[in-house]
Amino acid sequence: MTEARPADQSPPSGSTRLVLFSIGLLLLLASLDQSIVATALPTIVSDLGGIDHLSWVVTAYILTSTIVAPLYGKLGDLYGRRNTIFVSVALFMTGSVLCGMATSMTFLIIARAIQGLGGGGLFVLALSVVGDVVPPRERGKVQGIFAAVFSTSSVLGPLAGGWLSENANWHWIFFINIPLGLIAVLGFAASFKPRGTRTSHQIDWFGAITLTLFLGALTLLTSLGGRSFSYTSPEGLTLAALSLISILAFIQIERRAAEPILPMWLFKMNVFWVTSIIGFIVGASLFGALTFVPLYLQIAKGTTPTESGLLLIPLTVGILTASTLSGIYMGRTGKYWSLPVIGMSLLFIGMMLMTRLSQDTSTVVFSLSLIMVGLGMGCVFPVATTAVQNAVPRETMGTATAAGIMMRQTGGALGVAAFGALFTHRFMTGLGDSAASIGDISQIGPQTLASLPPDVQAQLATSVISAIAPIYWIAAALALVGLGFALMLKEIPLTNRQVPKGE
Repeated sequence: MTEARPADQSPPSGSTRLVLFSIGLLLLLASLDQSIVATALPTIVSDLGGIDHLSWVVTAYILTSTIVAPLYGKLGDLYGRRNTIFVSVALFMTGSVLCGMATSMTFLIIARAIQGLGGGGLFVLALSVVGDVVPPRERGKVQGIFAAVFSTSSVLGPLAGGWLSENANWHWIFFINIPLGLIAVLGFAASFKPRGTRTSHQIDWFGAITLTLFLGALTLLTSLGGRSFSYTSPEGLTLAALSLISILAFIQIERRAAEPILPMWLFKMNVFWVTSIIGFIVGASLFGALTFVPLYLQIAKGTTPTESGLLLIPLTVGILTASTLSGIYMGRTGKYWSLPVIGMSLLFIGMMLMTRLSQDTSTVVFSLSLIMVGLGMGCVFPVATTAVQNAVPRETMGTATAAGIMMRQTGGALGVAAFGALFTHRFMTGLGDSAASIGDISQIGPQTLASLPPDVQAQLATSVISAIAPIYWIAAALALVGLGFALMLKEIPLTNRQVPKGE
């Protein structure tokens, strides 16, 4: 027998579906730009030069998008998400055009920073708009779809970047954003109408400045520390001190601000602080641990960049399947507590399986390991945003959503930095005297690998496997910690209450 639909729960209207399609497309663009550049970097460097600044092409985007995420969340709450999305899209598309027109590495880095200023807002505002147009009990389904979009982009990005670089031109990696962005923003403008009311607000400028300093210094420290400079060098110590001082100042300012960017009372809510910690752990696991899978595939297994991208598809399948089923479960039951518990358990099992990777690991075993990791993450992704949006007042929905995204991105940045330092140390130690016969280790790839003697190739494969195993042991331990926090999560039943639409 089918359960009767409550009177206030109507099926999604055409305009609502158009809103969700439009912001889903914007979310895809923003997430793609975090991964699409990776496989094209060698081509870009050969064209523009400046290999010593190569890491900044990625770091510039991550840095600016992380910094502005909480600012967009607050501005969306204060001035409406419709206008704020227009600003975000305009910055993103302007940055994309400038990236495509870049004639030097410095020009490209500046353009990527501008692109990140817009891209950081697309993440926050897209997820916040869901809270404006979808009832709480139905949000899990939509958040599950968006989680699948995000995970799909992690596979499509490297594939698209490699294909466009080989068959067209690397400039199209950025120009492709323009038609897709126009379609998305026109659909959003037509379907997401303003309410026509405006209220006077006070901007927390000092909070914005100290938060920017904290996130900027922390991101630079985690991205460049141990690589461009030592953590104990003057640069490293200065950034560490700046991070500590600015976060302490930010906390004091937010306690007294009339309209704080990140209200401190949010951290008194179980749902908020627990899901924030879980998001941090998932971010560290996803971005940190899985960053090194292509290295394993291309160096230890000898696959091409395109083949390694295809071999990551099981991860997307796992996330897509679990996030979709999780959304359906939340929509039918109004409950979510069990999902992160199941998710962190599956993530632990998946990471334990990844510790057993070797040069002889079959494609089937590797794929099953990735599917397990994907299933775990897919159970967690929709819950974090849906549970928080259900628990906080509507006027702070964007702020709370942005804070969750910031925690996940920060976890990812720290995970990449820590795992990267561990990998580099163990990899170089494993090579030993063989490193001298290889040449520039930083340029090792499938083509270079094929030109090396068989015994050196075997040594490289052994070193990669030895360096990568501890990363997954740590990721498994993090998943256990996340499971402990998931058990502490309080459940606030999701309702079918329809929220006001538009800003």
